[in-house]
Amino acid sequence: MESLRHLAAHLGLDLAAVGVLTFAIYYPRHRRRDLVPAYLALNTGLFTVVTALAEVRSGGAALGFGLFGVLSIVRLRSDAVQHEEVAYYFTTLVLGLLCGLPRLPFALTGGLCATLLLIVWAADSPRLLADTRRAVVTLDTVHEDPAALRTDLARRLGEPLHWTVMEVDFVRDLTVVDVRYRESTATPADRRPVPAAGPAHRTTPTWESA
Repeated sequence: MESLRHLAAHLGLDLAAVGVLTFAIYYPRHRRRDLVPAYLALNTGLFTVVTALAEVRSGGAALGFGLFGVLSIVRLRSDAVQHEEVAYYFTTLVLGLLCGLPRLPFALTGGLCATLLLIVWAADSPRLLADTRRAVVTLDTVHEDPAALRTDLARRLGEPLHWTVMEVDFVRDLTVVDVRYRESTATPADRRPVPAAGPAHRTTPTWESA
């Protein structure tokens, strides 16, 4: 009976922690409904596996190999999941692991879960580095001088903080740049360069969150 109460308490703590992470932190900020069941299922599934393996006589060895098997099947596609969403994936994993370990004191487990949630809430806060943006920009020109490229990006977007030239096409005269920049107070119309005579420059940005 005591073990059942202990298990129920840890299960309630796990559900409360993943509920706060998913519905109070992640979804209000990112609005991706398709990842909500993924986070919940991953967390509760890991909690179930850890709790079941902890009851096996071989104890630590079974728990270690079982966790290795569970975590090895989790594949994150970088083209579909942003880096901050990967962080939420790992947070749900850690929450399920912490709450599923039966020998951890309840107070210690609760404190660790609360600390983890607080760190994620602060690190993914919209107010943290709010003026920093990221964009993948396609320019219909090739800048051989890095200073000229920086000036062009500054006129179009704002102050460039860091950029990486992803592709240069001399045949079509195109440059693809992944740029991190700080927004300026000028309007987009003020930052857009005045077209020169001849073929106009065209910018096709693909916006992504920082």
